[in-house]
Amino acid sequence: MKVSLEITLYPLSADYLPIINGFLHRIHNSGLMVVTNGMSTQVFGEYDAVLDAFREALRPSFELEKVVSVSIKLINSDLPPDRWDASAWS
Repeated sequence: MKVSLEITLYPLSADYLPIINGFLHRIHNSGLMVVTNGMSTQVFGEYDAVLDAFREALRPSFELEKVVSVSIKLINSDLPPDRWDASAWS
């Protein structure tokens, strides 16, 4: 089953950039289709592969001594940006 996962990471620390950059580096090296913009990161692929990549990318961020919050949306459909036409909402 194909899924789409949207992730927003909120390190609750003044030193947040290394936490975000580390997470993004790990998720982008997952081998899955990953799109990052200024608001969130989306991951597309098979259910198990997406959730395994998310879990593996997130764990080091959670193991820090800093508080990190994460918000996700998971859709049971493959919806990468090239699959829909945003002009319909313009």
